[in-house]
Amino acid sequence: MRLVTFSDAKGARIGVHDPESNEIVDLSATTRLPRDMTAFVALGKKGLQRARRAVKSGEGRIPFSGVKLLAPFPRPAKNILCVGKNYYDHAQEFHNSGVDASAGKDAIPEVPIMFTKWPNSVTGPGEPIPSANDYTDSTDYEGELTVVIGEGGRNIAKKDAYDHVYGYTIINDVTARTLQHRHRQWFLGKSLDGYCPMGPCIVTSDEIKAKDVGKMRLQTRVNGEVRQDTTVSQLIFDIPTLIADLSRVMTLDPGDLIATGTCAGVGIGFNPPIYLKKGDVVSVSIDPIGTLENPVT
Repeated sequence: MRLVTFSDAKGARIGVHDPESNEIVDLSATTRLPRDMTAFVALGKKGLQRARRAVKSGEGRIPFSGVKLLAPFPRPAKNILCVGKNYYDHAQEFHNSGVDASAGKDAIPEVPIMFTKWPNSVTGPGEPIPSANDYTDSTDYEGELTVVIGEGGRNIAKKDAYDHVYGYTIINDVTARTLQHRHRQWFLGKSLDGYCPMGPCIVTSDEIKAKDVGKMRLQTRVNGEVRQDTTVSQLIFDIPTLIADLSRVMTLDPGDLIATGTCAGVGIGFNPPIYLKKGDVVSVSIDPIGTLENPVT
């Protein structure tokens, strides 16, 4: 299923996007399901079963054109967990840029590099990336596949990791590069208001089998020009490794988000760098999740 958070005159709530009819099934119309995504994800398989029944009922349907899509988690319960330098080509690109304050002698990290983004950085599909918030004028894009945790836990083994994946969405890990470098730790450069576009939906893991995750293709375009193009198979540290490493030190909860990293082609990789400017449009596409598009203001 394609789960969405949307709003209309009745307020914000969750639903299922039916691509065949291009309608939203309003899960609050026929069920007593939660109106927010974090609470819905916490219901696990039982929640999904009830949602499937709602879709089959034919009730509570709204034309897609009549709603506004929001980020699937408009305000996540926690910081978004993120992985730095997790594609081979981007690790080398970033190492060579001179901006990487974490750089050692080798471009490829030996263990996953983790950081977080502040929940208030989250914004939805079509919403502006407010580049004016970056007083250093060094705003960059990073298209990323993002994992949504379902069943939580600690000390999750790699072999069991996909059992804890609820689904997948897209994040654009927008970054103020000068702040990222200046403050050494990446948190401030990654957490500006509006610097985490997310969406357009969550595709549940029953539709993307573990064996097919690596086949997903990520493309980022700026003003229609392809800047990033890779498959998830090129990750240095795969999804089971990330879940295992994180859960060794913290309990993962339903609705936690793990942005898995970006590939080569970001603005800092050009010589000279090509940063985003007012009027640009950035789109990140991952099939079958869809396209997350945001203008720059």
